[in-house]
Amino acid sequence: MRLDKFLKVSRLIKRRTVANKVSEQGRIYVNGVIAKPSKQLKEGDIITLLQADCEIKVRIVKVPINNVSVQESSSLYEIINSPE
Repeated sequence: MRLDKFLKVSRLIKRRTVANKVSEQGRIYVNGVIAKPSKQLKEGDIITLLQADCEIKVRIVKVPINNVSVQESSSLYEIINSPE
């Protein structure tokens, strides 16, 4: 699944267009490398989101085949670190 679509489906970022913009600005890393919106993700990848003054790191637990419900969206990843 593409990075921008995963961010939307997992609810880490609410809209796919926003995920595209953030990624194109170089504020999203996958496994320590700046990632484009089209980056293909797999289970075990680590996504780092850089926001204004914080950094959020998550590990992908499951890559969905189709869109998922809101209840299932948080089970797609586990938080490694988040802002205090």
